[in-house]
Amino acid sequence: MTELESYIHHHFSIALDECQKVSGLFKAETITKGSYWLRSGKHCNKLSFIQEGILRVYVDLPDKEITQWIGTPGYFMTDLNAFMYRSPSRFNIQALTDTHLFSIDYDSYLAMGKLIPKWHEFEKMFMAKCFVMLETRVFDLISMSSEERYRKLFDQNPALFNQVPLQFLASMLGMTPETFSRIRKKMVS
Repeated sequence: MTELESYIHHHFSIALDECQKVSGLFKAETITKGSYWLRSGKHCNKLSFIQEGILRVYVDLPDKEITQWIGTPGYFMTDLNAFMYRSPSRFNIQALTDTHLFSIDYDSYLAMGKLIPKWHEFEKMFMAKCFVMLETRVFDLISMSSEERYRKLFDQNPALFNQVPLQFLASMLGMTPETFSRIRKKMVS
């Protein structure tokens, strides 16, 4: 069983034979460090599962970049709005490391509904998981202090602090690099 099949089986309770059908629609791809998976303004025609590596989702503003998310192994990656509604992407998605993915294009994604009778139930669960993740991030940003957000990210994924430029983590947590640095210094001592 591949990592993708294992993830699908575990998170969506899809039978193993159906996991193999689903994963058969995904194609392996590699993105080298610094390359773009998606550029803002372009159409997003794929959904990818990160097998290995790190992807950064960010937006360019006139005076700065804002990191929206850091994708790590075991997560799916796309601009959901652009993928589902066929609109131009708001985000850039760039590889921070060499990254190995399993990707499915939009037409193959739609074909899953015909291939697996219960797909629409699973898709609803997938979208609900995405929504809950987003809800949690918004709640954390409005209800937690900078230190609490820092600690939560560190507790959930301490390896990121050695793999990702700290200004990207600061931006993702909704704080300045200076605040992030001050909190980091306090946590370390």
